[in-house]
Amino acid sequence: MKKTLVIGASTNPERYAYKAAQRLLENGHEIELLGLRPGEIFGKAIDTERKQYTDIDTVTLYVGPKNQPEYYDYIISLHPKRVVFNPGTENPEFEAMLESNGIQAQEACTLVLLGTNQY
Repeated sequence: MKKTLVIGASTNPERYAYKAAQRLLENGHEIELLGLRPGEIFGKAIDTERKQYTDIDTVTLYVGPKNQPEYYDYIISLHPKRVVFNPGTENPEFEAMLESNGIQAQEACTLVLLGTNQY
């Protein structure tokens, strides 16, 4: 299973980040949650501080391109295997930075990847 950091996590069940966290857990993946506001979903705290999580396989982004620059160095410092750019988060500049650091940048939908057993 792939330990996943959800960036843009939310307590709002209508948000895709919430749905992704739920589906990741249902599929047996361990999750960490990072959001703008503190909260808790599925027994996991939504952190508001950028912690140095260990063993992150995948970062799944639910933050738009204009708000991503503040996360560039942080995400690279976690050394994930890949970063999933969900619809609306595509960012060629950041994707190139990730690839140059040996991190796979994948434009995809986490929910679709899970639903089609491609996660």
